[in-house]
Amino acid sequence: MKKLGKKNEKIAYLYILPLLVLSFALVYYCIIDTAFVSFTDWDGMSDSFQFVGLKNYTKMLADGVFWKSVTNNIIFFVGTVFIQALLGFILAVFLKRKLFGSNVFKAIYFLPIAMATSIITAIFKIIMDPTNGTLNQFLRAIHLGGLAQSWLGDPKIALISVIVVNIFQWMGFSMITYYAGLMALPDDIYEAAKIDGAGFWRTTFSVTFPMLKGTTNVLIILGIVGSLKTFDLVKLLTGGGPGRATTVMNTYLYEKAFNDFNAGGAASIGVAILIIAMIMSFLQIKLGKED
Repeated sequence: MKKLGKKNEKIAYLYILPLLVLSFALVYYCIIDTAFVSFTDWDGMSDSFQFVGLKNYTKMLADGVFWKSVTNNIIFFVGTVFIQALLGFILAVFLKRKLFGSNVFKAIYFLPIAMATSIITAIFKIIMDPTNGTLNQFLRAIHLGGLAQSWLGDPKIALISVIVVNIFQWMGFSMITYYAGLMALPDDIYEAAKIDGAGFWRTTFSVTFPMLKGTTNVLIILGIVGSLKTFDLVKLLTGGGPGRATTVMNTYLYEKAFNDFNAGGAASIGVAILIIAMIMSFLQIKLGKED
């Protein structure tokens, strides 16, 4: 039996070997190569380069634009993940009550996830256009023209506008995730809460929400990774502007690599993104286990 077990174990390793090789080729090799490039002055085009040690990292840490991009990433994370999770949870709770048309609304809320980011940004560029945009026209129509803004062109509100678009695109994911969690909860807890005299909202936020803590932790971890990966939404909506109002780490990395032809500097930013993602995810997992 032991021999058979060892034989099966070897066969199992053979089955997962192609996946391990593919993972190393597509993921780990790229990480190692990026880390290597970050210690060079490679421009991304030529065959020659020189090792410069920690020069790219010292430049990055002394760069005000880099820290601005980090700050924007943090604001983006806080603004999207927590609001997204809250709205997704509330929507999931109402959908679970089997209200009229709930299945239709479920599909409508989930639809933006299936849409390409380029389509989402094109729609919101029309909506948020300062001159003929749907939003400003609506505000003027209800005699609130004073609230009309250059939603993507004003440095004070551009990042907020980008956050709103991101919430619109991904809120359905939070909703479906919470909905799946809600469907797994036993009905007895609601009956017990009702006997104790708890109303709908008290039951929702004092009983249901705490029981979905694991789901919330998963959404936060995915939000950390997602916010640090943010590129296409910002690039297509604002290009990182106006000024540096919406520049995030990935758009700054892109500028370094393809505008400044500084592959070494871009690689150092990439390594910084990886380290931040690992630290934040580790802390969130640890906090989740302690709870």
